Amino acid sequence: MQTDADLFAEIRDNVARALREDLGGGDLTAQLIPASTIIDATIITRESMTMAGRPWVDEVCQQVDPEIRIDWRQHDGDVVAAGDVICALHGPARSILTAERTALNFLQMLSATATATTEYVQAVAGTACRILDTRKTIPGLRHAQKYAVHCGGGVNHRFGLFDAILIKENHILSAGGIGRAIETSRRLHPAMPVEIEVESIGELRDALRAKAERLLLDNFSPDLLVKAVEINRAEGNPPAELEASGGLTIDQIAAVAATGVDYISVGALTKNIRAVDLSMRFDQGIDR
Repeated sequence: MQTDADLFAEIRDNVARALREDLGGGDLTAQLIPASTIIDATIITRESMTMAGRPWVDEVCQQVDPEIRIDWRQHDGDVVAAGDVICALHGPARSILTAERTALNFLQMLSATATATTEYVQAVAGTACRILDTRKTIPGLRHAQKYAVHCGGGVNHRFGLFDAILIKENHILSAGGIGRAIETSRRLHPAMPVEIEVESIGELRDALRAKAERLLLDNFSPDLLVKAVEINRAEGNPPAELEASGGLTIDQIAAVAATGVDYISVGALTKNIRAVDLSMRFDQGIDR
């Protein structure tokens, strides 16, 4: 699973790659500004959002110019109203202009993921169901987006292929069936809990007999989910955790949570996002 050290290393790498992509040999337009000009600026949001991305903005400013100072008015995980100031910046105008787009890109994208997550979490409020992310992330930004899901109140599923076993349809076909796939998993990785995808009540019963710890209920209707919950409670020894998935939208999520499943995994949290509308406003620059 993701550790703080993993995350800090990824932030540095994310930012370094983004700045290389944007700057190349240098910011030609920023050179129009006198090097002595000092500026004050603020970042505001034009829409309600759940904030995520502060460590990436801090790292952008650090890598561009350590003289940039940031006064944060909001924190990651805060729900911020339209028009609110997120932070104030002070420092060399050239440096802030150079950092502006990369910093906003991270803040807009990660806040979008956190905001979408908050909407799903709020939709299942009052139930015991929790919202999970998936591996459907922007390539190279999985640490960042899973961090944002956490800021939005969601729960991180497995981080990658290396830290959990999730047996899906093609694994089952290739391994020779549900029972054999689970048996092989236990033999190769005896300490690792097993999750397996099932697509019918019959497959659910097969997985329960093989004592999988978690069942991924793929594209089950609400009525079938209710039946799956009942069978799991009656026949599971012990009952498995149940996770619903299958392109579920925000309009469907409350009904799915009400069936009694433990988790709902939502790929849209990280793959169907729309950047939050943020703006950086500059005050009049002064020469030092």
